[in-house]
Amino acid sequence: MVEVELSKIKIDESRNEQLIVFKEKGGTRFLPLVIGISEVQAIKLKLSGVKPPRPLTHDLFFRTLQALNVTIEKVCIDRLQSNTFFAKLILKTKDGESVEVDARPSDAVALAIRGNTPVFVAEEVLGQAGVTSL
Repeated sequence: MVEVELSKIKIDESRNEQLIVFKEKGGTRFLPLVIGISEVQAIKLKLSGVKPPRPLTHDLFFRTLQALNVTIEKVCIDRLQSNTFFAKLILKTKDGESVEVDARPSDAVALAIRGNTPVFVAEEVLGQAGVTSL
């Protein structure tokens, strides 16, 4: 697994796509992911520090985990199949048990941002979809 950080959010109006772009920590590769508009908005709201008057879905789920004493240890984007990325949330329970939960990468990233949680990408996925320039 290779640790990455969110590098930028791009909106391509001509193709009606939203992208989040990760950069390999200490490296030169980038990983662009096409995500939905609601997920990009959830990510942008949190990054900009805007607090909605009521919790949005990602905020609600994150607060629920906190209330249950569960932390998100890391997010792993671990598979690419038929042009679809797959991810897992690695959670730690209050008893110290580690639990993996399947997630869409966009949802996992929206949660990771809320918890200042590291994001990792499988080397195989970076090899398949990573680029060295944008």
